[in-house]
Amino acid sequence: MVFAVLHITTSKDESKTTGSLHSRWKAEEKMLMGLLYILLTGLLGALWDGVTAFGGVRLVDGDNNCSGRVEVLRHKEWGTVCGYGWDFRAADVVCLELGCGLAENVHNGLRFRKASGPIWLHQVQCSGQESSLLHCRVVLNSNLHCTHENDAGVKCSGTLLTPILTLMSPHTVFSPGESVRFVCRVLLGHHLSDFHLYKNGVSTPLVTQRADQTQNMMELTLSDVETFHQGSYSCGYRIKSGFPTRLLSSPPSNAINITVVELLTPQHWYNTSAEAPAGSVIKGQSFNITCSTLQQYPGGSFQLRLIRSNGTVRQTLPALTPSVTFTFSNAQSSNEGYYYCLYRVQLGGRTFVSRESQPLPIAIRDPDPILSPMGISWLVSGLTFVVALIIIVIVAKVLCNKERKPSELERETRTCA
Repeated sequence: MVFAVLHITTSKDESKTTGSLHSRWKAEEKMLMGLLYILLTGLLGALWDGVTAFGGVRLVDGDNNCSGRVEVLRHKEWGTVCGYGWDFRAADVVCLELGCGLAENVHNGLRFRKASGPIWLHQVQCSGQESSLLHCRVVLNSNLHCTHENDAGVKCSGTLLTPILTLMSPHTVFSPGESVRFVCRVLLGHHLSDFHLYKNGVSTPLVTQRADQTQNMMELTLSDVETFHQGSYSCGYRIKSGFPTRLLSSPPSNAINITVVELLTPQHWYNTSAEAPAGSVIKGQSFNITCSTLQQYPGGSFQLRLIRSNGTVRQTLPALTPSVTFTFSNAQSSNEGYYYCLYRVQLGGRTFVSRESQPLPIAIRDPDPILSPMGISWLVSGLTFVVALIIIVIVAKVLCNKERKPSELERETRTCA
């Protein structure tokens, strides 16, 4: 019984000891959590204060709003940026953020008037893709010795750089259905959004291509061109700028003119004497063939092709007017056959040829005889009638004279009497 009592007593003591330790641990845990909460709240508050304290970026003491010393607003006070490590990537971010194009020059030191306020940012490291200088990696407080003689500055282009448009095709003259390949290029490629190809007088781009932010050139292809595509072309690009992000458009590039040549099938007809039957020319007479087109280009020419039984003959005349006439002064059998017209022109180092016209058949006929067979028949009949009539008259006269002449016996009888 004693052992049992002692055992029970010992268990109760251990229970009390365990409960006391558990309570102590809970108290210490609560205290640690409180300390951690205080530390985290302070740290987050400091970080949040560091982020929200900045109110903007500006350039001061330069020639204009797009050049000068870089300053940032923190706690309602403007301060400078230490120029140690300041480079074109960071400068581009500032220029784009302010809508001033891209950086032309970066400055470290007293290029601009010496400042007197605090130096807010140190060791600025930008990738060049940030929308704001405040999104770059920075050090708010640094042990580096940086004075206002090391303030960062920049001279921006003021506007976006003008792109350069080039033609990849070796010529500037095209036929309908062909493709025209352009390349739009900019010297500095940062924050690029897209490239556009414009036709002069048309506000909407004919071709748009998305760009990688680091691209500085883009191929722009005008496919299946038609005659209405003929004209002057330029290109442009847009970049992402500022915070919040907005798109800035570049000035237009140089212009390139293209020509689209569409040669219509020429028309043709012929003229000759009115006596000739349709589709024919009387041998020995003159005739002419006229070729005509609705669209005329400088330096064009017409070609007349004759296909005959023993070969092909071609003639060419310059197209000084929309219509050209080929003259044949003495039609012969060699002029008989099928005639075709086509129009040819050389532009921009290329030769363009129209489709041939429909065939124009011309037959060469011998001239008609002076008297037709029927006329000869009538003439012979008339002559026969006249000759017969003359013979009848002659015979009649002879017979009449014979009846009137007296016989020899009658003459002798009359003499005796």
